[in-house]
Amino acid sequence: MENFADVSYVVDTLFALFAFTLIILMVPGFAMLEAGLVRSKNVTTVLTVNTMIYAVASLVFLLIGYKIAFGDFGASSMSLWAAFLFQMAFVGKTINIISGGVSERAKVAPLAIFTVIMAGFIYPVVVNVSWGSDFLAGTFLDLDMYDLAGSTVIHSTGGWALLAAILIMGNRKAKYSKDGKVKAIPASNIPLVVLGAFLLWIGWFGFNGGSVGSISSKESADLVALTIMNTNTAGLAGAISVTLLHFLKYKKFDITMILNGGLGGLVAITAGPDLYDIYTPIVIGGVGGALVFFAVPLFDKIRIDDPVGALSVHLVNGIWGTLAVGIFAGSNDVSFLGQLKGVIVIALFVFVISYIVLFVINKLTLLRVEEESEYEGLDISECGIESYPEFVKS
Repeated sequence: MENFADVSYVVDTLFALFAFTLIILMVPGFAMLEAGLVRSKNVTTVLTVNTMIYAVASLVFLLIGYKIAFGDFGASSMSLWAAFLFQMAFVGKTINIISGGVSERAKVAPLAIFTVIMAGFIYPVVVNVSWGSDFLAGTFLDLDMYDLAGSTVIHSTGGWALLAAILIMGNRKAKYSKDGKVKAIPASNIPLVVLGAFLLWIGWFGFNGGSVGSISSKESADLVALTIMNTNTAGLAGAISVTLLHFLKYKKFDITMILNGGLGGLVAITAGPDLYDIYTPIVIGGVGGALVFFAVPLFDKIRIDDPVGALSVHLVNGIWGTLAVGIFAGSNDVSFLGQLKGVIVIALFVFVISYIVLFVINKLTLLRVEEESEYEGLDISECGIESYPEFVKS
């Protein structure tokens, strides 16, 4: 029995480390996706911000965030270091959601300051009351929410903070005309967008599959496989959903919308991929893709400038995915009202705290660059290095 326990320990440790590695693939995934969607004059800044987020958020979570979220280090079924690394891999993703939505006008230094606060306090508190030690246990605010890998804990958390940032920073100067019309700003590099989206897609298998927690028994191995299968299915359904809707309306195939539809389906399934049969994710992912298709123009209509569609993908589908658990997997342990309560409590906490923190940072040092720097491109003013120096500016 002792040998079996050792083997199980080693297998689960290896599984956590492999899942961690897959999730870290999402770092270049976000970087490439955002770099491809912004204009060429801002690419270096986007890449710098994504690198900064990974380094700063990970270190802050090691020093401060993990203890707030989970208490003391401890793991019995696997190496505690593997368990930590797996949890650490998540924290930067929450902030990556913000970085894409405020790109082309945000300074690097203020984003670094907010990264420290998000990784050291805001995100760990959200994890504490959902996955962690739960200081709300026994109170009327105690969350009865099922969220396997973070439709709300990660994606909506990043989305609410992003919404606060956009409301404080405002929109890009070139996005909306004085008469309210939306000006299309084309992506600079579609191949990078495709590469980034599929790196994120692959990373999601570790994101959701690893959240099952164990693979060392037949039952847990089957559950991991089902979770990954359902994750992929929802992404496929989201991509197909947007493809059909976009072609019906515009008679065109927009690869950026198709990929965002796939990502929307992946966000939507993240709350409960281990709870569904193999067909339910088609519905959840398909609805997720449709929500992206309708939310992108809706945010533009109300003049919320989100260059990469992060609000539509992560915030809207984070909410939908969490509520979908209550709709499709409702039981004595999971209820729609419990899911809704979790969405609302975390939304209020994250949005209010993020807005206050960003408001203060903006007073101390402006979040956005000066108008001239925005026109010339952030790569010159923020980094001093251009990604495409041979291009002649027009």
